[in-house]
Amino acid sequence: MSLKESIQKLIQNRSTRAGLMLVLVAALTIEASSLMQLYFSRRTLANSASKQAEVQLQAMRNSIMDVVNQTEIVLQNNTWVTRWCLDHRDSLYRVSARIVQDNPGIIGSAVALVPGVDCDSPFCPYVCETEDSLSYLSLATEEYNYPSKEWYLKPLQLNSGYWSEPYIDVGGGEVMMTTFSLPIQNTAGITAAVLTADISIEWLGKLVEENKAYPNASGMILSRTGRFLFNASPELIMKQTVHELAGRMRDSVHFRKLNKAMLGGESGKMSVNFKGQRSYVYYAPVERTGWSMCFIVPYSDIFSDVRHTDFLVHLLQLLGFVMLLLILNSLIKSQVKFKEANETKERLEGDLRIASSIQMSMVPTVFPSRKDLDMSASIVPAREVGGDLYDFYIRDEKLYFCVGDVSGKGVPAALVMAVTRSAFRTVSAHEDSAERIVTTMNNGLTDTNDSDMFVTFFCGVLDLTNGHLNYCNAGHNPPVILTDSIQALPVEPNLPLGIVTGVDFKGQEIDLAYDDALFLYTDGVTEAENEDQEQFGEERMIDALHGRKGSIEHLNNIQKEVAAFVGSAPQSDDLTMLFIHYLGNSHENRITIDNDVKQISRLEGFVNGIASRHGLSATDASAINLALEEAVTNVVLYAYPKGQRGRIDLDSTFVDGHLEFALSDSGVEFDPTKAPDINVDASVEERPIGGLGIHLVRTIMDSVRYERKGGKNILRMTKNI
Repeated sequence: MSLKESIQKLIQNRSTRAGLMLVLVAALTIEASSLMQLYFSRRTLANSASKQAEVQLQAMRNSIMDVVNQTEIVLQNNTWVTRWCLDHRDSLYRVSARIVQDNPGIIGSAVALVPGVDCDSPFCPYVCETEDSLSYLSLATEEYNYPSKEWYLKPLQLNSGYWSEPYIDVGGGEVMMTTFSLPIQNTAGITAAVLTADISIEWLGKLVEENKAYPNASGMILSRTGRFLFNASPELIMKQTVHELAGRMRDSVHFRKLNKAMLGGESGKMSVNFKGQRSYVYYAPVERTGWSMCFIVPYSDIFSDVRHTDFLVHLLQLLGFVMLLLILNSLIKSQVKFKEANETKERLEGDLRIASSIQMSMVPTVFPSRKDLDMSASIVPAREVGGDLYDFYIRDEKLYFCVGDVSGKGVPAALVMAVTRSAFRTVSAHEDSAERIVTTMNNGLTDTNDSDMFVTFFCGVLDLTNGHLNYCNAGHNPPVILTDSIQALPVEPNLPLGIVTGVDFKGQEIDLAYDDALFLYTDGVTEAENEDQEQFGEERMIDALHGRKGSIEHLNNIQKEVAAFVGSAPQSDDLTMLFIHYLGNSHENRITIDNDVKQISRLEGFVNGIASRHGLSATDASAINLALEEAVTNVVLYAYPKGQRGRIDLDSTFVDGHLEFALSDSGVEFDPTKAPDINVDASVEERPIGGLGIHLVRTIMDSVRYERKGGKNILRMTKNI
């Protein structure tokens, strides 16, 4: 297939077109990422250049300030000797000579007397360095006229030390220099002279070159008037200002702005066009001198590494785009095969969804609407189809039910599940015994079990008229029975179904009382694992079953607890539950309460109902209710250990004009009728502690008797009506 045909096929295919768009978006994302990387790299380098320039400028400033500070200290240290020598003029040459000799950085020194103070005429001895020795001169000449010089006038005006504008001292040092001048007062406190020290500034050029951070950087030092003290072009030194030079520059606006900032003693960074190149200017002042210095660094120096890297990145991107085109061509060719495979997968997934729907339709989801039964069930498969099952139906006032778990997962397990459910329906339609149902099912499943899969299975038949349950367990998890306590139902260790034919399965029987319940489940509940591979376990499951709730509430609570325990861990097995709450073998003449004093208030409605049915007066109903409350309170307080849950049953029967109440509990053995009679006429001090409750019951009821039967306390109270 040619590239053109491939592209045409790509345009016709929506999913492939979407894939192409994703590839293009990825390419654009890569390009955007590289541009962002380049941007941040440039910004990082610019910040680094700024910091480096600041370091270099600070190093230059420190070097200059070292010279400035040393010069100022030298003159200050010689102030006292100069003051003394004002009265011995011949010694003034020695002061200047000493300053020059002892300080290599100072090339000349003068003591300029103020005419009219301690002398009538100008007098200015000057000593400067020559090649081999010191030269002693006098600056008090008509040609030099030192009283007109800046270095003489400014310190007198300011009455403090002053650094002069750099100059070439014609008639003095004959070099480019700057002078530090310090006014000297005589013993009378009058300014009588100016002491000076001359510093050559030729070393500034060497200082700038030593501190250049980039090879093509240019350094400049300006005087307080904007003239160049140092510049890469020697012809500009002390002859032009930045302002004058800016008039001839292409980027005159920025250079004038730079000149203003530097003369204003500011520091910072500015972007200019210098010699046809975009450049950064980093500038800072030199304190006390009035000078300002700067470095002009071309962008090309700062970003040279980035440009090289940028070139390589773009080259790699170009290669990447070529590879993308090749990949796209290969992708287009393989897309047809992928589409066919995807269509096959979608067909399989559709079949699995249908299979799941069929499987779920095989288990009943509509539960009996009866007063003697409250039941609910649910299956949450770990995959589209699973091997768990439950089933139930009512025939001849008997509830036939089962829960099973097929070994294995997926479609094979689902098929075995369907066969098992059909076998249960078929066999139980003709059998009333759970033992025979399981035995017959095992023989049938074993004969057709070519896949060597087995089924753990629990089958039960509950007589709804009397609560009698016969059941058979085939290797399944024992159900939980909820009576006065919550515990596992005793089961025989029978084999699972489908392993060996001809096995004799053992059945069992038990009677369920009113309000008893069964909770059947598969190991997907107890073996549910969290991210730490801990299992939910039977203990957590039983804890979640505490409290009297409806069947739906119980199942919802279990699912909530399992989900909270598992968290984000994937479901590893099917989760199946069946809850059967037996409410039969009961009528309006029974009430069941927990050993909780808060539930005693329910007795009043129960007694009023009985009174209404049997025509009792309000007085008799009130008396009976009082007696029953005393009896029940005694059980609540003393039958069960503190903190232990327990159930209390109260049954009412009416026979031949006698209304009998049977109060039963499963607490510790206790016979309240053994309490001695109470003499109510005796004083409080003479009466024994306790016994008033049973005395009240005896007084209201016509007979009261106790028996211990089947592990229960039973108190029978009879009222003749």
